[in-house]
Amino acid sequence: MSGADMAEYRIAHLRDRLASDDIAELGVRIEERGGSVMLYGTVSSAACRSEVLRIAREELAGLPLHEDLVVAGSDAPTHPEELS
Repeated sequence: MSGADMAEYRIAHLRDRLASDDIAELGVRIEERGGSVMLYGTVSSAACRSEVLRIAREELAGLPLHEDLVVAGSDAPTHPEELS
């Protein structure tokens, strides 16, 4: 198995873990880009973001990893909405 095939296998395994582990995070996209792996998307909390990154580092150890994971804002509004 070549290095590229092995990276694709590890990425597929990461996708499976993110979908099936307790985290069940489906909003994260994973792509191989020029020999490195990019994670991007929106997650529900900072704790979820940390867990996704922990799992990714575990599954993709040795591969360059870049991420752009955004935490969705789910806080209650601080002021009423003005309607006209």
